Amino acid sequence: MSATSKPIRVLVVDDSALIRKLLTEILSQAPDIEVVAAAADPFDARTKIKQHEPDVLTLDVEMPKMDGITFLRNLMRLRPMPVVMVSSLTEEGADVTLEALEVGAVDFVTKPKVDVSHALQDYANVLIDKVRTAARVRLQARSATPAPAPQRLASAGSGRFRTTDRVIVLGASTGGTEALREVLGALPPDAPGILITQHIPAGFSRAFAERMDRNTALSVKEAEDGDIVMPGHAYVAPGSDYHLRLARDGARYICRLDQGGPVNRHRPSVDVLFNSAAEQAGANVVAALLTGMGDDGARGLRALRDAGAHTIAQNESTSLVWGMPGEAVKLDAAVQVLPLGGIAASLIRDHRNAAASGQ
Repeated sequence: MSATSKPIRVLVVDDSALIRKLLTEILSQAPDIEVVAAAADPFDARTKIKQHEPDVLTLDVEMPKMDGITFLRNLMRLRPMPVVMVSSLTEEGADVTLEALEVGAVDFVTKPKVDVSHALQDYANVLIDKVRTAARVRLQARSATPAPAPQRLASAGSGRFRTTDRVIVLGASTGGTEALREVLGALPPDAPGILITQHIPAGFSRAFAERMDRNTALSVKEAEDGDIVMPGHAYVAPGSDYHLRLARDGARYICRLDQGGPVNRHRPSVDVLFNSAAEQAGANVVAALLTGMGDDGARGLRALRDAGAHTIAQNESTSLVWGMPGEAVKLDAAVQVLPLGGIAASLIRDHRNAAASGQ
């Protein structure tokens, strides 16, 4: 941090004194972060927000006196600010965390494992990175109620293994769960098969896929090795454990999973998915790189463009973090740079044209 720049002021909110102490110690390691206070419940937090005017909040999902979601809704209505959720690694915790992202949280981390000392520094690096990113984001208005999902095709999931001719591949990181929710929600039930790599911790990708399955016209699932890629279906890379690749099995496209080493510090990696799509499907691919920190996916999007695919990068003004798509634009990897609201229509433009012409 330079002598003239101000530190990022953070308020830690958690009902556990141990977690408050641990998060405070972790964040205080960073020279550009100052923990200005800690609060044990939302009412205490409300008072300390007024006193200290923090730049970023870390907020426990499960809180006494007022649950974290209710507090977050009130905060986003009355005093919007970047919030990083701290979530328990449970099925319920995953679903509530995804709801928090819908309400307006920037990102989330899992609860630190205080009894696993060798993993604590890795956790510290992740938390510090997320707080730094949160301090830079532009908060965007969220719709109070999502539009109802369009009607799903009766044949979806019925066991008719009609393969897809074209393939859509999507990559995202910070802010991506909400960006993907908007894109997938705008796609029709006969869209080409979709493969998705979203940077997300293990245990949360399944909850995310199930949430998208309930709220879109598509059949969405966490990808399994050997899944046949079918129209109207979307396949989400398992978080933190497996890379997702597109492969061919005769005339069919299928999902392949592997536990190769991290690429761009990520597993799953967007570059791994995009490069496999370039190799296996080339010009039959339509790809979009959405909001996210870092540069994962930028070179893969360039490889797809070079292979004849139609490539899209989300534009800066609608990205929570214009890292990944911004790097793709620098590489001239995107045929189009579009606002989030225009991406779904572009993804299926050629598909609809082909359908209209009877091809």
